[in-house]
Amino acid sequence: MRGFARFLARDASQADDLVQDTVVRALAAIGQYRPGTNLRAWLFTIQRNAFYEQIRRHRTEQRLLAGRVAAEEVVAPHVEHRAEVEELQRLLWKLPALLREALVLVGAQEMSMEEAAAVCGVPVGTMKARVSRARAQLATLGAAGAGAGP
Repeated sequence: MRGFARFLARDASQADDLVQDTVVRALAAIGQYRPGTNLRAWLFTIQRNAFYEQIRRHRTEQRLLAGRVAAEEVVAPHVEHRAEVEELQRLLWKLPALLREALVLVGAQEMSMEEAAAVCGVPVGTMKARVSRARAQLATLGAAGAGAGP
């Protein structure tokens, strides 16, 4: 859950808060969980909904503050191939939100198409189409970036 939260929030402390909020909400709504269904998908759905609720709340706060812009931090993982990871992250954020979300759930979070579809509340076929389009657009963006040169 933390990995998906870090992807959504793009900030380690916000991601930790999102995971905590997800657990609190899940425990409060444990009576709504149906035994025998996918617990992981149920938790990711709660997390996704909590994140989008936070985004809506943030937008409302921004409108009320009229003109103040919050600075965003991009937290890149510490890896040997940092430049490639940063390039992939840059390309991912060029994808439309729905395609980016589908690719992260299936690719980075290693969810099945069925699990990812349940998290997003869409049919499996829609999820497959989103992942396919996301991969194709990512490849196109990568090829265009490689062709541009340094």
